Amino acid sequence: MRALFLLPLLLVLILYSGAAPHDAKLGPDDGHFLPRPLIIEYPSSHSASSSDHGEGAAFRSSSWQDQDESRLRCDSWRVAGEANNLAPWKTVPQECAGYVKAYMTGKAYEFDLEMVAQEAGAYAKGILLAGDGRDAWVFDVDETLLSNLPYYADHQYGSEVFDGHQFDRWVEKARAPAIEPSLKLYNALLELGLKIILLTGRSEAHRSVTVDNLERAGFQSWDKLLLRDVSDRGKTAVGYKSQKRGEIVGEGYRILGNSGDQWSDLVGLSTGERSFKLPNAMYYIP
Repeated sequence: MRALFLLPLLLVLILYSGAAPHDAKLGPDDGHFLPRPLIIEYPSSHSASSSDHGEGAAFRSSSWQDQDESRLRCDSWRVAGEANNLAPWKTVPQECAGYVKAYMTGKAYEFDLEMVAQEAGAYAKGILLAGDGRDAWVFDVDETLLSNLPYYADHQYGSEVFDGHQFDRWVEKARAPAIEPSLKLYNALLELGLKIILLTGRSEAHRSVTVDNLERAGFQSWDKLLLRDVSDRGKTAVGYKSQKRGEIVGEGYRILGNSGDQWSDLVGLSTGERSFKLPNAMYYIP
């Protein structure tokens, strides 16, 4: 208890200890007065600088609040899109262009991709395969196995109106990198004995460059690669992919899993036992 009473005195002595400053006035007892008190101020991380008073500080506070509210609204927009609650949209809202860029190039997108791959892998490990070589997993290609972020980095991450001719020129370069969590899942499914079927909205004319790109990115040993041919022109993604999945089932395959970045990859007919949607905040395909 005595130590507790002495603690305040000790703190005072610490604060007042040291030689008197040159401008301190000493008393007649040979300078034994303590110097002026030492005042310690701990700055707040949100406090304004000494020049930020009045209207300036209020403006900065308002700006921070506006930025935070804008980010939250763009969060809500992205979640609504992932949940398929938005009406069909053609471009990222201009006010969310910076937000989408930060998301697609940051850790959040990486973590979301990893979460999808982990859940799909856990599901696949629990499947009891028939062992007849007819158990299959369907994958979309763009933004599911291959990433077109290098292309969209030059086109404002979806806030520009999509130009099919420019995108075709990018596809023909065959330089899209692998989405790494998807590549790991893809290889794990092969090891489990599942057949891999690739179902993409790319044109049949791009078959060779698509094969080159997939192999260069590390994807091997798929069972089928299905692309749009002339007879598929004009069909919606849902209609086209439903038809192709129906043909797959008609050939005797059992679709046990289906992965895609668009809802149009996952809904419709013959969707399979379970579907997994990868995140994509840059574009929407009906």
